[in-house]
Amino acid sequence: MDLIYLDYNCFQRRFDDPNQIRIQIEALACQEIFNRAEAQTAQLIWSFMHEDETLLCPFPERQEFVLELSTLCQIRIGPEDDIYDLAQQLMQQGKFSAKDILHVACASYASANFFLTCDDALMRQAKKLALTCEVINPVDYIRRENP
Repeated sequence: MDLIYLDYNCFQRRFDDPNQIRIQIEALACQEIFNRAEAQTAQLIWSFMHEDETLLCPFPERQEFVLELSTLCQIRIGPEDDIYDLAQQLMQQGKFSAKDILHVACASYASANFFLTCDDALMRQAKKLALTCEVINPVDYIRRENP
């Protein structure tokens, strides 16, 4: 069973501009991943970074939706010194925001098989790192995985 770390944008994708076909497809792919987690054919990771970003979200309906999705995440990751140390090491190897590199470090710390993101820039930068997890878009994950 795949162990998946979703970038926070995957939890919020359904709220983005529905007039863009790419966003519609990514939202469907993210929903399929949540369906697989519910069916227990994939395991999802929830980290302290997901929690922080949810609490900072100014839209109550989005907060509520993401917190509901968080119940599908079987693995929980709290703040650890090892995560911060790893994030600092990784930050030196590319151009990352603090939030993005902490998500990547959480995925690595949790030994995720996949780090899924809808952020093309993050994906390009993270693919340059020597990570144990594969960094891909949720649509590409769904295309290649057959449960």
